[in-house]
Amino acid sequence: MAQKPSIPKGTRDFGQLEMARRNYIFDTIKSVFSLYGFQQIETPAMENIGTLMGKYGEEGDKLLFRIQNSGEKASLAPEKGLRYDLTVPFARYVVQHREELSFPFKRFQIQPVWRADRPQKGRYREFYQCDVDVIGSDSLLGELELIQIVEEVYRRLGIRVCLHINNRKILAGIAEVIGAPDKIVDITVAIDKLDKIGVEAVNNELKERGLSDEQVASLQPILNLSGTTADKLTALKTILASSEIGLKGVAEMEEIFDLVNSQLSTSFNSQLSTFNLELDLCLARGLNYYTGAIFEVKALDAQIGSITGGGRYDNLTGIFGLPGVSGVGISFGADRIYDVLTELDLFPKELQSTTQVLFATFGQDELRYALRWAKELRANNIAVEVYPEPTKMKKQMSYADDKKIPYVAIVGSNEMDTNTVMLKNMASGEQQQVTLEQLCTIL
Repeated sequence: MAQKPSIPKGTRDFGQLEMARRNYIFDTIKSVFSLYGFQQIETPAMENIGTLMGKYGEEGDKLLFRIQNSGEKASLAPEKGLRYDLTVPFARYVVQHREELSFPFKRFQIQPVWRADRPQKGRYREFYQCDVDVIGSDSLLGELELIQIVEEVYRRLGIRVCLHINNRKILAGIAEVIGAPDKIVDITVAIDKLDKIGVEAVNNELKERGLSDEQVASLQPILNLSGTTADKLTALKTILASSEIGLKGVAEMEEIFDLVNSQLSTSFNSQLSTFNLELDLCLARGLNYYTGAIFEVKALDAQIGSITGGGRYDNLTGIFGLPGVSGVGISFGADRIYDVLTELDLFPKELQSTTQVLFATFGQDELRYALRWAKELRANNIAVEVYPEPTKMKKQMSYADDKKIPYVAIVGSNEMDTNTVMLKNMASGEQQQVTLEQLCTIL
């Protein structure tokens, strides 16, 4: 007996309805990216392992999928791996094609990535990212555009979200003032887990990573700062007074919030109907290449973790031989967005069918007649199916029901009339005799 086929854990098949819904997400995101002048590129699924290693932190490196057999002699070819994200391949692309590009270079990319992670709800080994980046400019207008893009994408999708924002310079300043400047990576890796494992577990991890009890204790009031964004930034100026890099991070945050609020009649600091922006000093994001603002977006009405994230990187291209080129980008997690839309029942109902009308027939003559009508309707950009054989009408109607096709055009229901068909509304059951012109109008 043949073994039942299966797919690797953490991967999924997508049927017709899932693909219609996924394309709805992709098309929505693409349309917003294009509004801001970003253009699409693609990079290979695999990269040389040296391109990927050391860019995602100690924990990220462990999650790289390595390719054991690349079809080349191992002694002659570099080891390869599946891409972990789209940002590092993008940096490699920029350096490799820099003579062909105009800076600042604005690109978006929608492709799958792979991580050797433990599969669980909202976490997959293969998933799509929808990245948008601008590289070759230090201007904080880049951060402003990303915030505006996040707001517009989720407004169109109907998801209420909170965008959490912090700055790696602020985190570096905090490490300095508590006397642990060499522990910045350890601090960020640990506190980035705060909302997942809690304060006590984070404090224990900080101590395991070499911070003293005194340093861990001095970190607590900083991470627990409360009040408005202005209150937090004012307090940070005092706390970080001895740290030049920390104060620079505070100044960048002030400018970003000023830019954002200048674009709105209502401040982002207040609770909006679909979008909220929050300064979150516990946000760290564990990727080593971030150097400035960092972002993370969470749905307000679904418990699923981050659905979008990104930040500023000042020298990611430097590791590939092009130093001093700053960029900022953000990535939309299409698979988690899909799960949120499903949980909240926010997908448009019309996505259940792309076919607008099915032609059902009683005989071969009627079938040929239906094919001629279908050709005319398709020329008018109307999606049409013709049931492939004149079988029992109940079977043809069941097919339309299963595919959620809203109309069935019945050919030859009475004496053959080459000018009209009987059109049935599948929702109401109403039937009417219509001409081709009338059918185009109805559809």
